[in-house]
Amino acid sequence: MAGPATFWLRRVERGGGPIYLAILRALEAAITDGELQAGEQLPPQRTVAAVLGVDFTTVTRAYAAARARGLVEGAVGRGTFVAGRAAEDEAGLVDLSMNLPPPPKGLNLGKLLKETAGAVLDRTDPQALMAYHPSGGSLAQRAAGGVWLAPCLGEVSPDRIVVAPGAQAALAATLALLTRRGDVIIVEPLTFPGVRSAAALLGLRLVACPVDDEGFDPAALARLCGETAARAIYCIPTQQNPTAVTMGEARRREVAQIARAAGVPIIEDDAYGRLPSAPLPAIAAFAPEHVWHLATTAKALSPGLRIAYVAAPDAGAAQRLAEALRATTLMPAPLGAAIATAWIREGTADKVLAAVRAEAGERQALARQILPAAHGSPEAIHIWLDTPDHWPGDRLRDTAQSRGLSLVTAEAFAAAPGARSGLRISLGGPAKQTVLAQALRGVAAILGGEPSGRLVV
Repeated sequence: MAGPATFWLRRVERGGGPIYLAILRALEAAITDGELQAGEQLPPQRTVAAVLGVDFTTVTRAYAAARARGLVEGAVGRGTFVAGRAAEDEAGLVDLSMNLPPPPKGLNLGKLLKETAGAVLDRTDPQALMAYHPSGGSLAQRAAGGVWLAPCLGEVSPDRIVVAPGAQAALAATLALLTRRGDVIIVEPLTFPGVRSAAALLGLRLVACPVDDEGFDPAALARLCGETAARAIYCIPTQQNPTAVTMGEARRREVAQIARAAGVPIIEDDAYGRLPSAPLPAIAAFAPEHVWHLATTAKALSPGLRIAYVAAPDAGAAQRLAEALRATTLMPAPLGAAIATAWIREGTADKVLAAVRAEAGERQALARQILPAAHGSPEAIHIWLDTPDHWPGDRLRDTAQSRGLSLVTAEAFAAAPGARSGLRISLGGPAKQTVLAQALRGVAAILGGEPSGRLVV
């Protein structure tokens, strides 16, 4: 082979028909498997011909067929490139399982990223930008984090804020800081899979607290704090993942009071706290000295930024968390942190957030129309749908996959046996509302039928 650019040619299988079709199949497989990425330049046709030992016109015919199928694009003098494709086309599935914000309505996110990255590089010494940076973020980055958190927390001193490379890293580091192997963490019965995986890694035991339509049942929470010697309480008070429940302000005050009285710190995962246009005060606003408040840009702006902010109980706690993060992830990616900081300072983050809210609102309206039994806040990026007993989770996932849909069921979120059955349906994955609508109709059709092989009597 001539080099890395031609590695995909090892997939060409001869003897199964015309060689140009073998090249086409190899190219399509390399794109589907992710070996060739969107925007990647293909080797010149003469190079391919030389590597495979075929004539030039055979390769020209293969490239033309790939262009006709929309696999590649290009122009004379520029070369041939792998075409950009929607995520649902790349995977062959419409993904309703990964929770991410929808494309911001009326904004070109790619253009904004390019403009901000260019501006950051223009005003920053690239050598300094690409060097090692403080593990908990610079003063400017922590101050920007305070601005991002303010609508839910009020004013927070930068010395209490830690900048982390994503909410999962922040969550794992916070748990490691607060607990020891064998300790108990109180959670909701259906909870974020990331806390399950972090608890398993750290050897922690999750205990599910009963909930109602506003979150933790206060009496049950107080009882469990006393009975289990819990080391922390973990919850998602706004647009809970997966059930989409939002805890009211009075309940937040009550939960804060219970935790303070019991001496059990709260880890408040406020991933969705900025999505409502009128955000509720965070639990941390009622007991700042007792709550570790985690907020990520991933669910409100873009998961690709990989920037999260933690408001620790005090400056000393923030320093300990920064040291814990340094031991595992060292620091946030400098360019991502610089972009997030610029967006917050310049107001771009608020513009993107408003556009995400607008798109999320339209998608929620669409979901309510097609799946009226679903639960979800008007500006949330996911919904929860209880499922009938005759649709076991594994059968439901398999049936959906056979119909081109990727779904995640309650089993992925269950902190203990016996949790309710259902689906968390993410509304932000499909690039277009038309694709989302078709997918939601597909879910409705599946749930309106019977699992294959089930006897109906």
